[in-house]
Amino acid sequence: MLIFSMFFWPENEKTKTYEVYMNQLNSLIIEGNAVKSAEFSEPKAGFYVCRFPVAVNRWYKSRNNEGVSEVSYFDVEAYGKLAEYCSKKIEKGLGMRVVGRLKQARWKDKDGKTQSKVYVIAEHIEYKPKFDNSIIATEEESEETEDSAELTEASVSEETVF
Repeated sequence: MLIFSMFFWPENEKTKTYEVYMNQLNSLIIEGNAVKSAEFSEPKAGFYVCRFPVAVNRWYKSRNNEGVSEVSYFDVEAYGKLAEYCSKKIEKGLGMRVVGRLKQARWKDKDGKTQSKVYVIAEHIEYKPKFDNSIIATEEESEETEDSAELTEASVSEETVF
């Protein structure tokens, strides 16, 4: 289903001809993990910037019906209050969903060649819950210990003859 919106602007009032303009959309959602901890800066007093890369995994089946994985890396920037919060929250491996838009920076290098970079401007970030694997491992170990204790008690009672 294709959804778009248009508006009409009169080109010439006398002839009543109209040009058709389509609203342009620049919006994206990426879901992945932080590649490293966020870098926080304050380039101007009161203006905060937080930069961090996000790795997004994609899984699909090839023509040979084999599972293939690929990873894409996206540079993300957040500004203002969101940047302040990101600097405190984001560390390597943290899962997140970033809602934002694309921005392209263009410049000329020292040789006069035009360079460009596309990055994501974050407008909203949701963080996935962080699980502590050491707690999970401790619970598994305690379950194994309880199971072995029950086995020991059962084997002792079976072997003991009065």
